[in-house]
Amino acid sequence: MVNYNGTIQENSAVFVESNRGFLVGDAVFETIKVVNNQVLYLEDHYFRLMATMRICRMEIPMLLTMEYVEAQILQLIEVFPASAAFRVRFSVFRTGGGFYAPLSNEVAFVVTAMPIEIAKYIIEKEVYEVELYKDFHVSTQLLSTLKTNNKLLHVVGSVFAKENSYDNCLVLNEEKNIVEALQNNIFMKMGNVISTPPISQGCINGIMRKQVLALLSKLEGYEVREEVISPFDLQKADELFLTNVISGIQPITQYRKKNYGLDFSRELVKRLNESLQLN
Repeated sequence: MVNYNGTIQENSAVFVESNRGFLVGDAVFETIKVVNNQVLYLEDHYFRLMATMRICRMEIPMLLTMEYVEAQILQLIEVFPASAAFRVRFSVFRTGGGFYAPLSNEVAFVVTAMPIEIAKYIIEKEVYEVELYKDFHVSTQLLSTLKTNNKLLHVVGSVFAKENSYDNCLVLNEEKNIVEALQNNIFMKMGNVISTPPISQGCINGIMRKQVLALLSKLEGYEVREEVISPFDLQKADELFLTNVISGIQPITQYRKKNYGLDFSRELVKRLNESLQLN
């Protein structure tokens, strides 16, 4: 079941020939975690969605307020069997047909959800190996930072990772700097300096990235930087960790012949749960 424009209905009703998100990737989305009927980071998700729609020149309906978005999410998860946590995707796509050029900028939305077994954030894998994905690169432009349906690089990269038994891959931009992982933002700890690529490098403007930067700013004795990270820097790092709103924080334990620790990541996960009062 899905929530399509405010009505709970079967999945098949959404995939019609006028769905431009399916036809040409003309859609934007937010992946959201809901715990105990609380939409985590609702305000951040909402304002990122609105900004993305504006950049993509989509018409924003008057009814699409933050309160309305929250209500549509909670309405959908009520139809599922009792569960403490959900992974929700709130997608907005342009309607009205057309080919590459749309006939109008009007939109519709669809909300999908699936239960998550563990509500609080945990380190899901104690052993986590990554490699560089070099077949294609991310462009250092504004569109690369948005959550849109145009994610073929990340899909093909995920196939590459699976075929080669990696847990994830790190993505480069045209300047051959580290941008992000296939499903995550990346952070690097080197001594008392913690760095992450700036949005200008082409990385997703992640919600969890923002939360982790806020947590890090409160730690004494550490310097937090948004700066360029090259593949050579990875070999000198003490710890690497990935972030996204569903999994939280996932440390990288191996990149090529380099092994990394987990202690700092464990402490961050603890602080993240405390900030959300997740026990």
